[in-house]
Amino acid sequence: MSTSPAAPTGSSTRPYLIRALHDWCTDNGFTPYVAVFVDASVQVPVEYVKNNEIVLNVGFEATSGLKLGNEFIEFKARFGGVAREIVVPIDHVIAIYARENGQGMAFPVPSEGAGAAPSGDSPAPRGPHLSLTEAGPAEGSAGPNEAPEPPEPPAGGRPSLKRIK
Repeated sequence: MSTSPAAPTGSSTRPYLIRALHDWCTDNGFTPYVAVFVDASVQVPVEYVKNNEIVLNVGFEATSGLKLGNEFIEFKARFGGVAREIVVPIDHVIAIYARENGQGMAFPVPSEGAGAAPSGDSPAPRGPHLSLTEAGPAEGSAGPNEAPEPPEPPAGGRPSLKRIK
């Protein structure tokens, strides 16, 4: 009879939960968003990062080549009309949720990531804080790769298509 000193811990459940919630959002017609803690190991457009956090639309309509792996989330997306390569370590995903109703799951902020961001003389930030509000998203607060809502059609005549050569 052999006894092991400690039971194996197995791999992290985070990538499996992220994939499951992504599937749930997609199956129910919701838009999956991920909130990401940003430090030097995250490859995202830094101009869209606020308070060491970025929220990304990871729906199939907003991404190209989406890979929800065990170590990284990788895809291409357009930011301001420019295609960008996005690479997010799984342990930097701090939430995945449906844009339409906020249902999803939050995860702990990576402990080693909090000290990686420059903080000047102040202590290292504890990371972003998520909160759910009842009001709709403010203009520009949706994920940067989220297509804006279409404008109201102009009143009056029938729309026409103008061909430009």
